[in-house]
Amino acid sequence: MNTDRRVFTLSLAHMVTDIYLPVITSMLPLLILTYGYTYFLAGLLVTSYNITSSLTQPLFGWASDRHGFQIPIAFSLLISGVFISFMGLTGSYPLLLLLAALAAIGHSSFHPAALSLVSRIASNLNRGKITSIFVVGGNLGYALGPLLAGAAIAYAGLPGTVLLIIPAVIMAVVLKWIIPAVQVPVTEQTAPRASVSGHAARKTLMVLFSASTLRAWAAFAAIAFLPPYLIGLGYSLFSANLLISMMLMAGVASQIIGGIISDRWGRKEFVITGLLLSIPFFILFMLTTGAVQVTCLFLFGFTLWSSFAITVAMSHEIMPEQIGLTSGLMIGVAIGAGGIGVAVSGLVADAFSLQAALMMLPVLIVAAAVLVAVMQYPWRSAQVHAGA
Repeated sequence: MNTDRRVFTLSLAHMVTDIYLPVITSMLPLLILTYGYTYFLAGLLVTSYNITSSLTQPLFGWASDRHGFQIPIAFSLLISGVFISFMGLTGSYPLLLLLAALAAIGHSSFHPAALSLVSRIASNLNRGKITSIFVVGGNLGYALGPLLAGAAIAYAGLPGTVLLIIPAVIMAVVLKWIIPAVQVPVTEQTAPRASVSGHAARKTLMVLFSASTLRAWAAFAAIAFLPPYLIGLGYSLFSANLLISMMLMAGVASQIIGGIISDRWGRKEFVITGLLLSIPFFILFMLTTGAVQVTCLFLFGFTLWSSFAITVAMSHEIMPEQIGLTSGLMIGVAIGAGGIGVAVSGLVADAFSLQAALMMLPVLIVAAAVLVAVMQYPWRSAQVHAGA
């Protein structure tokens, strides 16, 4: 199998794994109606999953880097799929909490192991493209999850969630076939080039992590608060959610394009450009109406999301001996911490206004761009000048 076909298969596995990420949220209305759970208890199921997944991803990555311990990605996928699928078969709240946490273990163990394989498949010339293809698979899975869960529940009620085990089983079988093909040896060509080393590398990674957290905060705040803002402007609930979905799909497309461009133009340059370009599009969205406003919303999503996968590739290049740990930090903890920041935006909206909370987004994005600009990661022009 060539490189593109290998990583495409891993991207499909990522898609299937992340299908299960939003399923609990899709189940909440019926869990509340059927079993009388409070909103707090229902929300705690989502919190249990998210916290377990976010906090254990770097632990699995560290265990892989330091001790060579990895749960096979096919088995990780099955863990996630099986335990999520079984949640519709019980009304026992403690058991539901346990199932959510166990499913999260499958989700969190998948990403560091799979990204380690992706990093080994990639070369120094195509790392942005290859990483983007893999990451986009997860984005598509997250979008498909509510649709599949809704269809399964509509067909057979809560027990219908057991049907969701089918994609996991099929993908696990496929992965067993292709695993030997993706376990390639690390060579000088496939090994990420470290731009810094030792303590400087860890410091640089923390700066990149902080920038990624701020970007995730801005992205999740947009997803959370733009629908009510649009409804306040007169859009219907359906139209508002449709526009946000289309904004996210624009972001999916931009990650592939961004990965390819970053391989040629430079990762640091592209991340900063994408972040800064998103700001005028967002401001224009807030100031305009009609077709111009909708166009600016799509362009905002396209530019802001364009660098998500690239920063993962950058983390691999900063600490090439700890791919698992860096993957867990960038995919798990940074995104989880960014999600927590949305609560702060909510407090601002309560204390002042929804517009005030939304206008925090440019500030967060500028701060992220500044951190990327000052961190000790080489500019492409410097690499070319040095003969890289």
